[in-house]
Amino acid sequence: MRKFFIRRAIFALLTLWGITFVVFGLSRLGPDPLLIYVRDDSYGISEDTLQKLRQKWGLDRPFHVQYLKWMGAIVRGDLGESIAAQRPVTKMIGEKLPATLQLAVVAWLLASIPGVGLGVLSAVKRGSAWDYLTRSVALIGQATPAFWLAILMILVFAVRLDWFPPATKAPSTEPFWTQVSYFVMPAMVLGFDPWASYLRLTRSSMLEVLDSEFVKLARAKGVSGQKVIWKHSLRNALIQPLTVSALVLASFITGSVFVEAVFAWPGIGRLAVQASLDNDFPVLAGVVLLFGTAYVAMNFLADVLYAVIDPRIRYD
Repeated sequence: MRKFFIRRAIFALLTLWGITFVVFGLSRLGPDPLLIYVRDDSYGISEDTLQKLRQKWGLDRPFHVQYLKWMGAIVRGDLGESIAAQRPVTKMIGEKLPATLQLAVVAWLLASIPGVGLGVLSAVKRGSAWDYLTRSVALIGQATPAFWLAILMILVFAVRLDWFPPATKAPSTEPFWTQVSYFVMPAMVLGFDPWASYLRLTRSSMLEVLDSEFVKLARAKGVSGQKVIWKHSLRNALIQPLTVSALVLASFITGSVFVEAVFAWPGIGRLAVQASLDNDFPVLAGVVLLFGTAYVAMNFLADVLYAVIDPRIRYD
């Protein structure tokens, strides 16, 4: 088991290194990296001035020297300075990160609890009308684009019915239930697809356990149906959903770009969209590195959970 953890940790670090190399390399594939930093039209700027700017930002040095210098700053926690806002990127991300984490946690709860519960119910009532209904809704959930669903919910629940506020996040000074109302639509849109995945995964895992020999033996011994479902079957069927939950939470953090853009949510996703529009490479690179780190960390956590929860797994 210890060898497995060490091996997975090494793979995670190599993946993070690959992410940094790709992010920095893409910024240097253009015709002139100086265009990233010179926001105004360079027409009319003398060659001497351009050369001084290249020296100022280290763009006259070889690629590997620039990369090592950039990596050294990242290790120290310095992600550079925003070109548009003229502020430290670390501080800008720190201001936006709590809103994204709050939305991700709420969406994760809305996806996991109903998804697992309906998956168990669908498996227990296999072949019934309820089973076909939940599977059909789950299929629709996995096929529906998030941005389309977000716009549709705004039109229906905010514009037509006026049940929820259409966009953004409530100030912290507002009452609790007012703040909750701002979370409803973006959290439901963000969690709709993972909810469907939870349902289908739990159903298939539950059916596999219900058809296993030890469940048949428990029923043959006269164990009650509820005890077979909740004590013997569900405990084993939850292994896959629990291990996948870490990846689902990571996907909420990294996949919130479109949802935050549509709902004007003041989080990391909206910051990334604005940085791409402004050609603000330091901010965009910092956000991509944060997304990559979150996904790699959650992937590592999922592997660890699978090894710890399932006693049948033995890693050499």
